[in-house]
Amino acid sequence: MSDINLGAVESRFADIIWKMEPVASPELVKIAAKELNWKKSTTYTVLKRLCEKGIFKNENAVVSSRLSREEFYSLQSERFVEEVFDGSLPAFLTAFTSKKQLGESELKYLRELIEQYRK
Repeated sequence: MSDINLGAVESRFADIIWKMEPVASPELVKIAAKELNWKKSTTYTVLKRLCEKGIFKNENAVVSSRLSREEFYSLQSERFVEEVFDGSLPAFLTAFTSKKQLGESELKYLRELIEQYRK
């Protein structure tokens, strides 16, 4: 399942579902019309694609997730680090921080994470 990709539009739609779930599919059509300017057919087409990818399910006209937002983006992050940095988290962090200064709260959070994984 780590090979699931979402385009920008699918990602915006997925975020709406994650925020609203469980949501009745007719209500989702109304929300997508308002927030994305989509027609009913577009909403159901994209929803079907996301269900086929295993991210959501539409059972008895109620849409809910098979993967939480956090689980989905965790899988995407793992895949990115594996593909681009040969699985090396230190190499990823080095590249990421070479152009971005981390604030004191971010550094503290990273130290706490490292300590959790040492135990």
